[in-house]
Amino acid sequence: MAYEYDSENIFAKILRGEIPNSTVADSAHSLAFRDIAPAAPEHILVIPKGAYVNFDHFGADASDAEIVDFSRMIAKITREVGVAEISGGEGYRLITNAGAHGVQDVPHFHVHILGGRRLGRMISA
Repeated sequence: MAYEYDSENIFAKILRGEIPNSTVADSAHSLAFRDIAPAAPEHILVIPKGAYVNFDHFGADASDAEIVDFSRMIAKITREVGVAEISGGEGYRLITNAGAHGVQDVPHFHVHILGGRRLGRMISA
């Protein structure tokens, strides 16, 4: 099965400038912006600028430069917003969803950075 990217998804529209966002960081390969319905005091989405559906698509097909840029952006943001322990924060959570069982709402790979308060357990049995 090949990955089918929907170029009309909301993140693709944000990348094209059709929908405004609250940009936190922008680089050659990645964009980070605040979630419009935050689940924590710090809730930032990081997306690659390339057309990747989910993490396994990104991990398999993205260039080394895209992967490094994306990873470094996440590290930079966690430090800048003060949730990384190295910057005096008390921690954060990274979440990405894939497919129907992962409850992926937007078919464009993205990572949620959540922090700024103690978070509950990830999954209840």
